[in-house]
Amino acid sequence: MDKLLIRGGRSLQGEVQISGAKNATLPALCAALLTPESVRLRNVPRLQDVSTMRKLLLNMGVQVSEQDGKELLINAGSLHTPEAPYELVKTMRASVLALGPLLARFGNAKVSLPGGCAIGSRPVDQHLKGLTAMGAEIAVEHGYMLARIGGGRKRLKGARITTDMVTVTGTENFLMAAALAEGETVLENAAQEPEIPDLAEMLIAMGARIEGHGSSRIRIQGVEALHGCTHQVVADRIEAGTFLCAVAAAGGDVFLKDGRADHLDAVIEKLQAAGAQVQAVEGGIRIQSQGRLQAQSFRTTEYPGFPTDMQAQFMALNCISEGASRSTETIFENRFMHVNELLRLGANIQIEGKVAVVQGVKRLSGATVMATDLRASASLVIAGLVAEGETVVDRIYHLDRGYDRMESKLRGLGADIERIR
Repeated sequence: MDKLLIRGGRSLQGEVQISGAKNATLPALCAALLTPESVRLRNVPRLQDVSTMRKLLLNMGVQVSEQDGKELLINAGSLHTPEAPYELVKTMRASVLALGPLLARFGNAKVSLPGGCAIGSRPVDQHLKGLTAMGAEIAVEHGYMLARIGGGRKRLKGARITTDMVTVTGTENFLMAAALAEGETVLENAAQEPEIPDLAEMLIAMGARIEGHGSSRIRIQGVEALHGCTHQVVADRIEAGTFLCAVAAAGGDVFLKDGRADHLDAVIEKLQAAGAQVQAVEGGIRIQSQGRLQAQSFRTTEYPGFPTDMQAQFMALNCISEGASRSTETIFENRFMHVNELLRLGANIQIEGKVAVVQGVKRLSGATVMATDLRASASLVIAGLVAEGETVVDRIYHLDRGYDRMESKLRGLGADIERIR
């Protein structure tokens, strides 16, 4: 099992390329199931979750070929098995995104209940509620969602869908299913994360009729068929935010090529309040940081608020900042599992229900720590970059699910970090 060995104490300097977003690539791969024609995806990150999704598509009979390292050509014209088996998706939450496209195009689907990070309850009931409103008949048996279009219909039907909570993957599933449904679908309380407009723009390029994407109300006029397209995956805002926190903690001057400052307003505002200089420049984001920053309290919420996927990384920064801060997690109930590992490095943190109270310390000390989920892994890497001595981060397969060669990128900025086997 791979580990990361980090020798802390070096500032970060130079330029880092921000990869395509994991959370935009996975729905884009599923959207390719909606047409028998070829779809070309550009700016695809090299991640474990992307590899898992490719295996899933291949298992269905989809043709998937890689070109130039960052491009995938997908053709679902020969798909023969509209099924997502447990063996292939047990580590990946995004497998539920296959349900809507398979149901819309083929009229039936068998999709395993998803896996992924153990950061709390992320039920699929909202997906089932919305698709049922569109005319699907869905049963959950033996760990699988068995779905088909009911009433003898050949196509799903348009519907008004209001989810009980904001759900990103739910919004994405409904977008894809509604693109081929009969009539109009209106999504109320839709997610607004940048990955939603990215998927919508891809669907529009395939011939879908969508309005309002990026707002809380999206309208989709269903069409009978979609065609192929070429689509550039949007840059990963969480990877960019992670590197911003890393530079803020370790100090330095770094240009994040292709980073989108307009997708990180809440995070950048907190970094600027802490004392880092962060600005949008042509082609990306520049951050400059020197000395101890001022601790900042924050509360996670749906986009455009402070993202839950940045909570652990910003907490790592607060651990070595000056003063006390409160990190309030409102999205997932088990997303403080990194706290015990940060304590092993010398952090001063107390948990009070959904709030982590952090008293900044002047220094952390290296130790062996264990990653518990994807973003927790990133927080431990950030802490290791500033800790005295050596830090070993175990179970980095979590990190590989969502970060494209993080250790190589950090090493390119001057960090003393290596992968050990």
